[in-house]
Amino acid sequence: MAELLDDNRLIIWDIADSRRVYNDGFYGEPLGDPRPKEDFDDPLLLDPVEALYLVQQKKIKVHKQNNSIGMKKLRELGEKTFSRFNEKYRVYSDLRKRGFVVTPGIKYGCDFAVYESGPGIDHAPYVVQIMDSKEELSASEIVKAGRLATTVRKSFILAIINEDIRYLEFNWWKA
Repeated sequence: MAELLDDNRLIIWDIADSRRVYNDGFYGEPLGDPRPKEDFDDPLLLDPVEALYLVQQKKIKVHKQNNSIGMKKLRELGEKTFSRFNEKYRVYSDLRKRGFVVTPGIKYGCDFAVYESGPGIDHAPYVVQIMDSKEELSASEIVKAGRLATTVRKSFILAIINEDIRYLEFNWWKA
């Protein structure tokens, strides 16, 4: 059971539940332990996009002050609190369905870091930035994103959203 805190963060306090959720697909991040072992002893902090996905997959339930919070309410809170929440959720869900492990990409300046196996097993080979198909993208933005991705040794992927999601991967090499 995850608890929705007043600042709209979500946390699983029970250590056994935290381990189960984390070890079932590298969901969340144990408090104070960004690279945990299987038997960590910390509550698990969930990103709102992850939490919505886990509720949709029936892997967790969310409550606040003993009141159950369903998918609709969780989505509404995400939309109010975070920019592009629905787009992030669509891309997150799509990447998870494709078998990737998806984590917040804030430390890389993008929407997601994407692993083939998981944190602590491999390094995230991809960083993903979400873009609406109607948005314009300048050459300087592509170069900026490419430099960032190259600096951290990752491929930069644009997730372009329309009715469907298209992925455009940029790889960089020295000429």
